[in-house]
Amino acid sequence: MVLSTKKVLIPIIIFVSLFILACSKVTQENYEKIKLGMSYEEVVDILGKAQECGSSIGMTNCRWESNEKYIKVQFIADKVVFFSAKGLL
Repeated sequence: MVLSTKKVLIPIIIFVSLFILACSKVTQENYEKIKLGMSYEEVVDILGKAQECGSSIGMTNCRWESNEKYIKVQFIADKVVFFSAKGLL
């Protein structure tokens, strides 16, 4: 009984893990949706919650990442002033 449960659970766990990784919002398509002047909330609507954000001297830097890819966005007064990415293509 235990062996047959393991045979069923392992493929399910693998499938769910791959599905979650494939659903990353860190994509070229989403990067192209980001525009100067967008609010933080508008960017979150596109990319989801950032993995990390830090503030310094009125500027907030946020980073969204997935595997070897990331999107960085800088905000001043809650508006996008700069954004960059690595590994999207």
